[in-house]
Amino acid sequence: MPTLALPSKLTHAEVPTCLQALAAACVPAGVGGSAGQTLVADASALAHFDSSALAVLLEARRLAAARGLAFSVQGLPARLAGLAALYGVGDLLPTGSSPAA
Repeated sequence: MPTLALPSKLTHAEVPTCLQALAAACVPAGVGGSAGQTLVADASALAHFDSSALAVLLEARRLAAARGLAFSVQGLPARLAGLAALYGVGDLLPTGSSPAA
């Protein structure tokens, strides 16, 4: 299962680095190797973020779909979930269970 671990800080300045990590996480293991796999975005470390974090998560969802992967967000901070709901994109970010603290 490919995983994208988001950093503790994700603002506009960190987006290029996150997108590079995203592209690497979405590379299928081989031809047909991605079937049934899920790209998991682990957002549990996020402590300082702005709406750029939503942009990264939405791009992760888009890229996962393009590569034939399902998509899930783990450990989505409540403030970021609230921001996603405010922007009307909360339903586009399916959440898995939060990691153990």
